[in-house]
Amino acid sequence: MSRIFPGLILILLKRKNFRCLTPVAVAVWIRHSLAASLKLLAFCGMLAVASSGTPVLAGEIRVFIDTKSDSLSVMDGDKVVRTYKNIAIGRYGKTYFKVRGDNKTPLGHFRIGWKNKNTRYHRFLGLTYPDLPAADRALVDGRIDESQWQAIRKASAAGEVPLQNTPLGGMIGIHGIGAGDRAVHREFNWTNGCVALTNEEIDELLQWVKIGTPVEIR
Repeated sequence: MSRIFPGLILILLKRKNFRCLTPVAVAVWIRHSLAASLKLLAFCGMLAVASSGTPVLAGEIRVFIDTKSDSLSVMDGDKVVRTYKNIAIGRYGKTYFKVRGDNKTPLGHFRIGWKNKNTRYHRFLGLTYPDLPAADRALVDGRIDESQWQAIRKASAAGEVPLQNTPLGGMIGIHGIGAGDRAVHREFNWTNGCVALTNEEIDELLQWVKIGTPVEIR
C-alpha cells in the first residue's frame, strides 16, 4: 500500500494536462485512482476490502438497463418483476464519458429526477445525469470547470437534479416513441442518448417508478 501513492503521483505528473489541473481536480483524480487500485488489489486477493455497495433490500423498486441485451428490467430487490426487451438507446451507443451532442447513452447509477407525462415522446422520466462520477472524470479531463463540478456535487449530495446545460449534456431519460415509427424502434438504436420503450411499455413502467427510484444503466 505504501508504494501505491508515490506511483499515482508519478502517473499524475506525466499527464499532458497536469499543469492545467486545479487542486480540486488533482484531489479528485487521486481519490478515484486510489479507489481503483484498492479494488484491483482486492480482486487479486492481496487486500481485504469491504464492499462499499449499498445492500439491495426487498421491497425497494429499482430499474436496471442492460445495454448489451437491449433490455430494461424492473427489480424488487434482486427479484425481476418485469423485463422489457428490444429497447433503444443512443444512436452512437453508450459511454462513461458522455458529452453534449454525442448521441450516446451515459452509463452509471442515477435516479428518476422528474416526470413529464405529456411530451413528443409520450412520457418522459428524467434521470439525474450527470452524476458525480461523470463530473469527477470530466473535471480531471478538463471538460468542465470547477464551478460546474461543485454544482453537480452539491446537487448529487442533496438528491437533486444536477445542471443540465454543461458540456456533459443533459435531459437524459427514459421515454416512449410518441408518434415515431415502431419498425425503426424495433430495428435501430435511434435516440439522442436516452433510453426508449414503446408508448405502451412506458405507460406500464409508470406504475412501478417514482421520483427517486434508482436507475442503473450498464
